[in-house]
Amino acid sequence: MIRLFLFLILLAAAAFGFSWLADRPGEVVLVWQGQQYTTPLIVALGGLVVLVIAMMILWAILRFVFRIPTIMSLMARARRSNKGYAAVSKGMVAAAIGDAKATERAAREASKHLGNVPLANLLQAQAAQIAGNRDKAINTFNQMLEDPETRVLGLRGLHLEAKRNGDAAAAHVFAKEAYSLAPLPWAGQALLEHHSMSDDWSGALAVVESSIARKAVDKATGNRQRGVLKTGIAMNLADREPDEALRIAREAIKLAPDLIPAYVTAGRLLARRGDIRRAGRILEDGWRVKPHPDVARAYMDLRPGDSAADRLGRAKTLTKVYSDHPEARLALARAALEARDFDLARKTMDALISKEGSRLTVRACLLMADLEETEYGVTGRVREWLGRATRAARDPMWIADGVVSDTWAPASPVTGKLDAFVWDVPVERLSAPLNSVPEDRPDVLAPVIPPPADAAQDGGKQDSGKDAAKLASAAAAAAAATIESAAAARQKPSSKPTVNQPTPSGKIIDATALADDAKAADSKNDTGIAASGDDKQPSGKDILPAAAKPGPEATAADKGAAAGSKPETAQAGDKGKDSSGKENVTKDAAPAGVATAPTAKSNASTSPVGRATTGRESGSKEASGKPGNGKPEPASPLAAGGQPDEPAPVKTSPTAKIPLGPPDDPGPRKAP
Repeated sequence: MIRLFLFLILLAAAAFGFSWLADRPGEVVLVWQGQQYTTPLIVALGGLVVLVIAMMILWAILRFVFRIPTIMSLMARARRSNKGYAAVSKGMVAAAIGDAKATERAAREASKHLGNVPLANLLQAQAAQIAGNRDKAINTFNQMLEDPETRVLGLRGLHLEAKRNGDAAAAHVFAKEAYSLAPLPWAGQALLEHHSMSDDWSGALAVVESSIARKAVDKATGNRQRGVLKTGIAMNLADREPDEALRIAREAIKLAPDLIPAYVTAGRLLARRGDIRRAGRILEDGWRVKPHPDVARAYMDLRPGDSAADRLGRAKTLTKVYSDHPEARLALARAALEARDFDLARKTMDALISKEGSRLTVRACLLMADLEETEYGVTGRVREWLGRATRAARDPMWIADGVVSDTWAPASPVTGKLDAFVWDVPVERLSAPLNSVPEDRPDVLAPVIPPPADAAQDGGKQDSGKDAAKLASAAAAAAAATIESAAAARQKPSSKPTVNQPTPSGKIIDATALADDAKAADSKNDTGIAASGDDKQPSGKDILPAAAKPGPEATAADKGAAAGSKPETAQAGDKGKDSSGKENVTKDAAPAGVATAPTAKSNASTSPVGRATTGRESGSKEASGKPGNGKPEPASPLAAGGQPDEPAPVKTSPTAKIPLGPPDDPGPRKAP
């Protein structure tokens, strides 16, 4: 706007000048080489202006022609700078997302176009760090030390590399030099952590005061750090220089009014000097700030050798400030217990226990156990409270960086962070993480036995006793293999998780269910084993694996017959009658010490894969224990001969399990 105004003023002045010259005519005479040239004044002035403009244009053209090489050089430099800064931008983005190859490629391009500039050096160092080339990164940071503009940046990079390599001394040297150049927060924090890890509270205090003076930290944060460090110094000087420690502790209280350890330290030092009144006043002030068990213990231990009644009186004084606080009730109950005022202790604890929404802590349960034991002796109530203490909530503790401590410290013992300890409840893990499979879970699968081929088609040709013996033998082998697998899995668990595996028949058997059933079968002492004929015989459902269920081949009538049958136990030489009224004599008997499967009045038996075969299918009219060649066949260890009767079909659930033997022991068996 100002420029436009000036331009209008100049234009008006020029118009006024030309008008003034036009009103005053004149001539301009020029004599050159004997010739005289005469022209009006206005024309002469116009020609002069045109000549000046022409000379200016000519000079501009000549100047541009002579500056063409310089202009070309500047344009090329500008293009390189643009490419370099574009590469730096891409490299920063690649470094942020962790793309090592893209970062290294961008760093090379930036160094090529920009040369030795701070941004290119920084990108090159970051590319080396991401790629894991620590030596190259250190060399790049060392090169930055030579340039005053990048010296602090190089020191920070060398400090970080030294910390990663575990060289605390070198990291401290770099941080100290950087802090001397500029009051940077990271350098001050590094110095504080170094002094804190070596318990050099005086050195840390000097760093904090320097940071406050150089305005590296705000005043409130600086005063808090000073109070924490002064408390640590007072705790260290308490035994050697108690007067100096007391002075420093009082200063810490003024700098950090909510710092409980400062109150406790000052109160104990005053009590040691014999100034009980001032000590009690300071501890009461700390109790008003926050009810804390350390303050309560220091307050009740003000005067050594006091009686339990005096301690109880001090505890009552504390409860006047916070009567409903759990710490106040615990302190009063403990003092009452020591004074053997059981009624007051119980009344105080009852108010804490019956408080709505409160959960008892370990200290409360242990205090109740001490109260029961002191008043009534070791009784069941004592054991009850001790048991509740194992499941009670944890009491608040001093926690810093995952470290739980009974005592306070100015800095974290893990990282050296100043003022890291907080009074809080430790984290409780209620259960294991969800969707987690233990690595030592045994991979136990019951052996799968294929069903007998075409058992229903040759029912009139096969002997029922022979089929029953084969099925019982197969079931016994499956049960024995399952028990051995479970025992081996308990001795040497497999690290592979259990999976569902298909059986030869194409069905899927749940491995977890089989493993649980195998463990249950192993826990039974009489599963598949009998020491003598007088031992109790196992039932069929104990022998059969858990995966054995009636298959789709079994009819509803067969399943109903199996479910409705009453099993019986056949002995050597026993007689029975079949459906036709003829007597059936079992000639084969199992030897002594071998388990035998009792004969059930059922025309259906379940195979290990869940296929049921009936007496009609396996030849129910032939004698049990007699093969097709007419010679007697030795009885199976789990099956005895016998022709089962064919009961009327009974409807049952398609998922009902079919037992192979009697659920109850009919009586002792005699060995042959």
